[in-house]
Amino acid sequence: MTGAERPRPTTPDGGDRLRVGLTGGIASGKTTVANLFAELGADIVDSDVIARELVVPGQPALKHIVEAFGEAVLDPDGGLDRAAMRRLVFAESEARERLESILHPAIGAEMMRRAAAATGPYTMLVVPLLVEARMTALVHRVLVVDCPEDVQIARILARDGGDRGDAERILAAQIGRRARLAHADDVIVNDGDRASLSVAVGRQHAVYCSMAQDRRKGGSPAPHCRKRPAE
Repeated sequence: MTGAERPRPTTPDGGDRLRVGLTGGIASGKTTVANLFAELGADIVDSDVIARELVVPGQPALKHIVEAFGEAVLDPDGGLDRAAMRRLVFAESEARERLESILHPAIGAEMMRRAAAATGPYTMLVVPLLVEARMTALVHRVLVVDCPEDVQIARILARDGGDRGDAERILAAQIGRRARLAHADDVIVNDGDRASLSVAVGRQHAVYCSMAQDRRKGGSPAPHCRKRPAE
């Protein structure tokens, strides 16, 4: 499936406001890119932030996780032990599927709730597993942050340590680069310096501001669409 072939969003959440799904492989620079878009006025809704909020003590999603996996996945404070859970899901694909069946619907619902309350020119949903979790139908555009796998591996090693084999196994556990790009409407390549990345984000932001304006009734200007100052 290509981005152009993706079904239009069907979840009611905020009328005609443009929603962009930001995704990319591990260490591709999604957070940096999202922060640059936020500086320009885009509303950012981050699935990782929501996922952490859903597994604190007292949350229904955490209760369902404990029912599925037992109290061994809890930390001393009663929240989710993310390291223990990560080891479990990497070891067993069935465990990963069970966890995703609990978290993904809850994350999606909360993301759409926050998108509906957004006030910026457009909303960017940051979802590392946007393609794998089949959440592409929630957005109007899919933006992939891309870089060569050797760059990803170098960044993983610089950030987390370990050896190259560990980094390659982490990459192998994700959807392939080519498959992810096949879902993209837009691509930002992040294999250079921050200044170059900032320019690329600024250009794409201008495109989204134009799209947001077209979607608004009468083509009125989208609010808060700022231009990046010249570098």
